[in-house]
This record gives sequence, C-alpha cells and structure tokens, in this order.
Amino acid sequence: MNRIVNAMTVDVEDYFHASAFDRGVSRASWDQLESRVVANTRRLLDLFSAHDVKATFFVLGWVADKFPSLVKDISDAGHELASHGYHHQLVYMLTPSQFREDVRKSKDLIEQIAGVPVRGYRAPSFSIVKQSLWALDVLIEEGFSYDASIFPIRHDRYGIADAPRHAHVIQRASGAILELPSSTVRVGQTNYPIAGGGYFRLFPYAMTKWGITQVNSDLQPVMLYIHPWEVDREQPRLPGSMATQLRHHVGMATTIDKLNRVMDDFTFGPVRDVINARTAGLVTATTPRLAPASLR
Repeated sequence: MNRIVNAMTVDVEDYFHASAFDRGVSRASWDQLESRVVANTRRLLDLFSAHDVKATFFVLGWVADKFPSLVKDISDAGHELASHGYHHQLVYMLTPSQFREDVRKSKDLIEQIAGVPVRGYRAPSFSIVKQSLWALDVLIEEGFSYDASIFPIRHDRYGIADAPRHAHVIQRASGAILELPSSTVRVGQTNYPIAGGGYFRLFPYAMTKWGITQVNSDLQPVMLYIHPWEVDREQPRLPGSMATQLRHHVGMATTIDKLNRVMDDFTFGPVRDVINARTAGLVTATTPRLAPASLR
C-alpha cells in the first residue's frame, strides 16, 4: 500500500489571499500588508527536503510577480510548478474572458521565471463548480493538461458532490483534460473530505491516516494540499466573522507535526509522478457541457 504515490501539493499564497477575507481585505491593500509567504514556503521546502519528498507548488501569479526568486528556488529544488491563477479570484465570479486573462498571465509569468512548462492548474477555493465548468475549456485552450480544482463534496462555497472521486479524464468541446479531484472517503451516500487544508488541521491525525489508508486500499492516490500560511501561527489577524476565523486558524499548532507524520507513514511525490504512476488506470468521465446562456 505504501508504494502508491500520493500527491503532495502546496497552494502558494499569502494569508491575506484567502477567499474568506475577500470582504474585509481589498486587493488594493495587498501591497500594504506584511507578506509572510516567502518564509513560510521556505519552511515547507525545508520540511520536504528533510523527508526527501518532492511536491507540486500551485503558485499564485501575484506571488510570482513579487517574489520571482522564490519560484526559481522551488523549481531548482526539483519540485513541480503549476498555476493557482494570478489574482486569487473565484472562477464562478469571472467571465470566461476574465478567467482566460488571469490564467494566461499566471502561466506565462511562472514559465518565464523558471524556464519550465506549466501543465497544471488549481482554482482558488476549488471554484470550478457546475456553473463554471466552462473554465475547463479555457484551460485546455491555454495549454494545461491537468486540473485539480474540483472537490467532490457538498460545501457552502465550492464542490460538485456527484463528481468522480478519483483521477479521470474529462472530455470537453475544446478537447480533454485530466482532472485530479481533492481526496474524499465515501461513507454511505456521502463523500467526506480528507487530507487537505482546514480538514487536515481540524481532524485528528488518526482520522487523516485512516482516510488515506482507505483511499490507498482502493489502489488510488490521495491529493494532499496545504497552504504556506497554515504553518504560521504568528500571522497577523485579519477582520472576519467568527466562522471565518475558525476555518482559517483552527489546528495550526499541529500542522507541522501532522505533515511530518503523514510523510513518515505514506509515500508522496509531485502530481507529475502520480500521473505517470496512474496513467494506465485512468477512466474517462463525460462532464455535461454548459449551455451558452449559462456562461457568466
């Protein structure tokens, strides 16, 4: 079971980029806020190095613009670079042309800095949902070969609950793209999230280990995701509701310990290694195309 290569992924963004703070923190103010993304990302780089783990870093274009040396260092350390968009805007709040501009800008910038092709994309806050599936066509047209934006759960801000749980090829009008969903375990008729973000911080490690073991027992890889700000207990507090504060800050004291434990217990690599290991077993899933009237 431990021979299954699971994906270790990092969404490279700063604490003030989190979508939960959009109402209280304007994009115009980002330059005035204390940035902590470089130090926190380097902390993750050191942690991965200690475990001899390579990861995929979905880099926000805004971060790449401000800190190009960080992008270069990630690549030089042997990790995979992918795109998290440029402005950290929810896909379903954009028009197709706005989305195209955002992903093209980010992809081109990262490629210019590191001199390597960018093949993968993850939407901010997993915001490719049923009403924004048109984004997959844009990604295909812009040269992306895989997407990691669809979360097969029910959630108040994202998710496609009936989407396939494991890696699959989606056929669209523009062609095909490999979808790598965030990981879940199925209990009864419900998918429950595991191994990422707030779920990773909130759940006891025993539950995370159980969930990864369940997925690997089905001979499927897990997609684990983390943000640099999730290892930073000293980050400034931003205005937000009690629910927002809980979601953003819960469990940060144990994030590093859990990362150490999960890398000791399971095998991880970048998304490219997962794809190479799993290609022969992929299935094709046809996703309904949206009518033109649904395009926003």
